[in-house]
Amino acid sequence: MKLNTKLYKEQIKKWPQTGHHIMAQFDEEKVIVYQSYRPEIGKFAAKNQFFGGAFSLNRMTWIKPNFLWMMYRNGWGVKEGQEVVLAIHLKREVFERYLHDAVYSSYQADIYNDRDDWQNAVQNSNIRLQWDPDHDPYGTKLERRAIQLGIRNEDIKKYAKDDILEIEDISAFVREQHQYVLNHELDKLIVPLERPYLPKDKSVSDRLKISVL
Repeated sequence: MKLNTKLYKEQIKKWPQTGHHIMAQFDEEKVIVYQSYRPEIGKFAAKNQFFGGAFSLNRMTWIKPNFLWMMYRNGWGVKEGQEVVLAIHLKREVFERYLHDAVYSSYQADIYNDRDDWQNAVQNSNIRLQWDPDHDPYGTKLERRAIQLGIRNEDIKKYAKDDILEIEDISAFVREQHQYVLNHELDKLIVPLERPYLPKDKSVSDRLKISVL
């Protein structure tokens, strides 16, 4: 596995406790995002290094840069249809484009002139944005908000093949770490190394309401 990892208990000492933050593992080349699929889709993607086969290009797909939010969503890979957990090495410039193009999935009165303005933005963008409560390893809701991005139409076609540097199947790692959660041994829990991500364009940060440390 190519992800950088660190003990959960050591990381939470540095993580922000409140606010809107894009918690992620990233460098100048890439940003790691996570998805979970049924084996038919997930194993195909990991083997072939692109999304194809049973993967649908006609429905929105959601990516999450925050590992523990993904674990909350997929039940640590136990939920039916989400057994294969993928770490996707997404080109950083693509992630930046997603943030730039993202439109909130719900109306924001402080951003859009009115609901018609928001609906028009929704229709003209292939990227959706949602802020949801982040969660700890047990699934307890936190004050900090976590981001997820939805991709559709032409962007999902580019995402499936052109925008990804590598696809890793991390299901075995997830199962291993899940045992520490089940045994209430968080001192042993290892998770991907993450830190707050800030878009290069400050106007994007402002529009996405990203908290500044």
